[in-house]
Amino acid sequence: MKKMGFERGWIDMILKCVLSVSYSVIINGLPRLSSLIRLEKTENIIKGVKASQRGPAISHLLFSDDCILFPEATERGAMSLKQILMEYETNLGQCVNFEKSVFYSSNTEEREKMTVSQVLAFRGSNDI
Repeated sequence: MKKMGFERGWIDMILKCVLSVSYSVIINGLPRLSSLIRLEKTENIIKGVKASQRGPAISHLLFSDDCILFPEATERGAMSLKQILMEYETNLGQCVNFEKSVFYSSNTEEREKMTVSQVLAFRGSNDI
């Protein structure tokens, strides 16, 4: 842009827009599941998991017809996740299967596993 003769202030403004952009998909005026989870993560309600100390926290992975969610294995994390899933279900009419499996880190204590499973009404759990 500098070579094309644009002023430095204009270039800086364009760069701010390009480097700080984020998108949210809204359908029929309602946010999607990913947007709801990102909002909770921004407000530090859902923490996600890290693959390394310096890496980003991953709160969810989406696939064509399924998703993997990574909330903290606490009652607060489970309650927050349940609220997000219920809001998603209510607003978009898609049913959430609360009977699917849940996997815990091998570091998760048994009482936390029981609490999370009860809040989310999951039937079984496995360690990963």
